[in-house]
Amino acid sequence: MDQKQDKSRAKKRGTLSWVFEFAGKRKGSYITSVILAILSVGCGFVPYIFMARIVRGLFEGTADFDYCFKQCLWMALFYFLNRLFHSFSTGLSHKATFEVLANIRRRLTAKLARMPLGDVLDESTGTYKNIIVERVESVETTLAHIIPEVTANFIIPFVIFGYMVTIDWRLALLSLITLPAGGLFFALMLAKSARGKSYQNTIEKTKKLNDTAVEYINGIEVIKAFGKAKTSYDKFVVAAKEGSDCFVDWMRECVLLQNLSLTIMPATLIALLPFGVSFFIGGTVTATDFLMLIILSLGLIYPFIIATNYMDDMAKMGTIIGEVTSILEKPELERPSGLASKPFGSSIILKDVHFGYKEEEILHGVNLTIKEGTVNALVGPSGSGKSTIAKLIASFWDVGSGSITYGGVNIKDIPLEYYQKKIAFVSQDNYLFDMSVMENIRLGNPAATDDQVIKAAQACGCHDFIMELENGYNTICGGAGGHLSGGERQRISIARAMLKNAPVIILDEATAYTDPENEALVQRSVAKLVRGRTLLVIAHRLSTIATADQIILVNDGRIEATGTQEELLAKSDLYRKMWDAHISSKESSDSVTINPGEVQANV
Repeated sequence: MDQKQDKSRAKKRGTLSWVFEFAGKRKGSYITSVILAILSVGCGFVPYIFMARIVRGLFEGTADFDYCFKQCLWMALFYFLNRLFHSFSTGLSHKATFEVLANIRRRLTAKLARMPLGDVLDESTGTYKNIIVERVESVETTLAHIIPEVTANFIIPFVIFGYMVTIDWRLALLSLITLPAGGLFFALMLAKSARGKSYQNTIEKTKKLNDTAVEYINGIEVIKAFGKAKTSYDKFVVAAKEGSDCFVDWMRECVLLQNLSLTIMPATLIALLPFGVSFFIGGTVTATDFLMLIILSLGLIYPFIIATNYMDDMAKMGTIIGEVTSILEKPELERPSGLASKPFGSSIILKDVHFGYKEEEILHGVNLTIKEGTVNALVGPSGSGKSTIAKLIASFWDVGSGSITYGGVNIKDIPLEYYQKKIAFVSQDNYLFDMSVMENIRLGNPAATDDQVIKAAQACGCHDFIMELENGYNTICGGAGGHLSGGERQRISIARAMLKNAPVIILDEATAYTDPENEALVQRSVAKLVRGRTLLVIAHRLSTIATADQIILVNDGRIEATGTQEELLAKSDLYRKMWDAHISSKESSDSVTINPGEVQANV
């Protein structure tokens, strides 16, 4: 993901425009927060006026103890109001900000569900996790302060300067003489940071570090199995060092200009004092006015400096919003919001379907009819396009050309949420969430009772092994189901699909990790549960689909033949070769015995 493109996307509408869109109903909280922040900064300025009154009274001889005490009480009151308004302002802005972060994450996760699967898989898991969790979270402090405080701190210096002009416009202008010089250094720092490679390098290296960490954690089993712990850890260490070095380089690039800016800008007395003394000697300014201007000038630039301190954070937030919008603006599956024509039945027809991924066509004019209530099997060599056909039917992607109809209606004309309820998809690598077995199965039908969940598990041959788990149905599956075996995860996934009670069920080698004894049990259970529904099975073990109503032979992205087992054995050389190879490999595996002595000798 190109950072310059991300920033330009955000700038097209403006970062704050996106923020207010994400804020939703909380826009009023931000507006109120800005008003309170202005009041807070204003109340922080008022004590300077009372302090000047005390000084003036002392010079004019009109300030006694009671007068000074009252002025101090007023100063204390406005200081209290300053802190009170500030607390209310930041409280409201933080509440609004947490709503913004929640809305951003909700929109991102909802967007991923509407995107074609290939586009989702283009980015690594670490990248999505980094954007949705860390990157979005990192703008919380900036966002909670930037809108109220920057707005207020930019306004108040103008108010102070206006008041100084009413006292003596000459000294008021002279107090700003250091502002252009300091501002120039600050602008140079921002320009250097924006144009330089260090900032972009920091963003890229941080993302790389996060991706490497996620890859290391997700691949820990493979790392341990193949003794690659040192290699993988070294890769992580290198990424971590690069991540820290790039921050140091970025800071080193900016530190001189930043320090010059922060040193020169607030030095308002450099010109005000000598010229003020000259004006006082010349009798064109009184001592009290001179002292009041000195006091006011001390509070003139600091609100502006506080506001400019957020500039780096604003640039960072612009980059992050750019990353967020780059996902939100990706193309979605073409689906309407409402159902114009209701599907009749659950038959599926593919007509002249072409599909390619990354400019390489995978399917070449596929024509296929899957009748309602039938058992259909997709078979063929590895990489022939079986899973692609199944995922197109499940609407994970949109076809490049041609059409897929469900119940006589093009699936592009069916709302995604409606269609997803009609399809139950079980792959060989189904994901289980880090929650209980009961809740993982219930995902198929959130309204299902515990009894219905248990019945689905019993029907799929899951109940016995679930009851043997430490906490039965309340056992936590672990991340990605890591606390369970591959076969156990698959059977729970099948139970989840069955509980969905969808009219179309797609099984993508769903018994691949199941042992022969349980495979037969699962197959009998599936046969019983899919009765009257449309079933599409992707199978490598041809003996498991020998009785299917229709076997679809896929080869090199084309449908080579369709028919029953007997028909394909009679008319297809490829299917006959596949069947013979399957039978011979099955017989070989059944007859193979392992001689420990031979194994030891070979080793």
